[in-house]
Formats: sequence, structure tokens, C-alpha cells
Amino acid sequence: MLSPAAAPEGFAHSYADVNDVRLHCVIGGSGPAIVLLHGWPFSWIEWRAVMPLLAEHGFTVIAPDLRGSGDSSIPAGRWGKRDEAEDLHQLLHHVGRDQAYVVGTDVGAMTAHAWAQAYPDEVSRLVLSEAFLPGFGLEEHMNPATGGSWHFGFHAQSELAAMLTAGKEEAYLSGFWSMMSRGGITEADRTDLLRTYSAPNAMRGGFEHYATLADDGRTARNAGPVQMPVLVLNGEFGLPQQILLDGARQAARDVREDIVPGAAHTFAADNPAWTAGRLARFFTPSPAA
Repeated sequence: MLSPAAAPEGFAHSYADVNDVRLHCVIGGSGPAIVLLHGWPFSWIEWRAVMPLLAEHGFTVIAPDLRGSGDSSIPAGRWGKRDEAEDLHQLLHHVGRDQAYVVGTDVGAMTAHAWAQAYPDEVSRLVLSEAFLPGFGLEEHMNPATGGSWHFGFHAQSELAAMLTAGKEEAYLSGFWSMMSRGGITEADRTDLLRTYSAPNAMRGGFEHYATLADDGRTARNAGPVQMPVLVLNGEFGLPQQILLDGARQAARDVREDIVPGAAHTFAADNPAWTAGRLARFFTPSPAA
């Protein structure tokens, strides 16, 4: 495999062996920790433009590749969002932290919510963005017969989906990248994403994030609502916010909302300056933030 894309200035690539997986992350800055969890079909690269700006606001920024994605390892078999949450819990302690502000987008939002449920004293504040939450609204949007999206069912058949997209990774993923971004995901970003998703077993690794969604929903419902402040953030041209907002109000006690202007699904890449400022305000403790 080719070498990873260069980290932003002041940041460095790092690896940690945790929870029987090898996680890759990019880390830099100083101050309270922010953990940024990417969506599909992305990697840490989805956050590259916003990371230096968050560091300038006075935060240590940690952007991992979820297991199965990017330059992290791809375990055999299935894993759920609680397994990913355990990875991140152990990663946080590996880098010497016991608390973090957590931002998740797309499937990363599902993992972020699972992390907050599993370790509520560890996740100080939580941002959920551009997703539907398992157990709190996702299931209603997984059935094409009732207006849901076809890709949930296809991706959930992870081994079949990987077989059918083998050798066609760029053709399959390019449409998603174009639809999800308003220019923030650059050609250089696409090149690095294609590098990782073209690696052996990598498409299956990405699809595995979908394979356990039904179980993830049952686990989430049984765990009950989280207590930390939650910000629901969507791009102006991203997914309809109301679905996530309604789910978050069931899944959390203290929910705020905002829209990233001029941005699509990849809001942090499309409008990094606005995103960094809004996150910095939310992560600077005050009742109205």
C-alpha cells in the first residue's frame, strides 16, 4: 500500500494496538482533547481541513481511523458499535487522556453515541452529525419499500457487497464522494481514500459498519439516554436534520442544534472555519453553548 497522505502541519501519524486491533490516528495541538470520528466512505482525511483550526482554538485534536477503515486494521468477522467504542476508550487512555469532547459524523456518529453510552464519564460533550441513530430513528430509514435508502441493506451484506465491488472501488465510491461534498473533499483527498479502500479486504471493512446496525439499535435502546450536552450538527445541504434531531432528543437529555452554512454531508471539509468556531464554542463550557 502507498504511504498515507501527509498530516497537517503540527500533526503526526500515530498507531496504537488496542482491543485486539491496530488503530491509526492523526494527532496534534495542545489543550483539552477532541476526538473526531469519520463516516463512510471516508477516513481521518474527512477532518483534515478543520483539524489545524481546532488546534488554533486551543485543543488537542485526535482523528482516528475506525477499525476496518483507513489505515487501521480490519478484523475478521462482525463487530458492533460497542466494539468500536471500546477501541476508542482504550485509544484515549493510550494517548494519556481520561476525558474528551467527541464529534461523530455519519457512521462515526453512531459510534460516538455508543461510546457516550458505554463511558459517560469519559465523553464530556458530544456532537452528532449527518446520521440517523440506531435505535432512535435509523430503522425507519433502512427500508427502500417505505422510502428508505437502498445502500443500508446492500452494505449490511458485507461480504457480498465487497465481492460485487471488487476491482470497481473507484467507480462505486466516486458517486458517494461527489454527492456528499460541495468541493471540500479534494482530488488529493480522493486519491488517499481510494488508496485505503482499494487495499485487500478494505471494502468489506467499510461495509462492516453497516452489518450490525439492527443489533446496534437494540443495544442503544436498552442503554437509555445520555446525560452530557449534545449538539446536533448538519450541513445546510446535507441530510435532513429533523430525523437526527428527533432521535437525539430521545437518546439524550440536553440537546442543542445548528446548521453548517454552505456545507453538504462533509460539512467539516466544506466549511472548516465555521465548523471549528462552532465546535470551539460548544466545547468551551457555558450553559448556552
